[in-house]
Amino acid sequence: MSQSSRPVYLKLRDLIAAAIIDGRYKEGEMLPSVRTMASEQGANPLTVAKAYQQFQADGLVAVQRGVGMYVVKGAAQRLFAIEREQFLREEWPGIKERIERLGLNPRELLELA
Repeated sequence: MSQSSRPVYLKLRDLIAAAIIDGRYKEGEMLPSVRTMASEQGANPLTVAKAYQQFQADGLVAVQRGVGMYVVKGAAQRLFAIEREQFLREEWPGIKERIERLGLNPRELLELA
């Protein structure tokens, strides 16, 4: 599935996951409120709530009643492992195939980065 055809809540999930992995949302810290995140991302609050619910269902965030959602301990490490596995399983084979088809040298590509 191409990035543009993915549901908005999954795109938001990816954005939040990257922020947790990168440490912008640290373990033990609150996530922005649904309304704040919706406003920042130009998304419907129900869509943000759906993305947040997915993190809660996966045990990566917890709800503190009356306060909000916070990132649980170990979430960044778990997300890193999940994202890495997903990349290697779903994206890397196509990238590798394209590199080989175009006759590119992986070392040269790394030097360009």
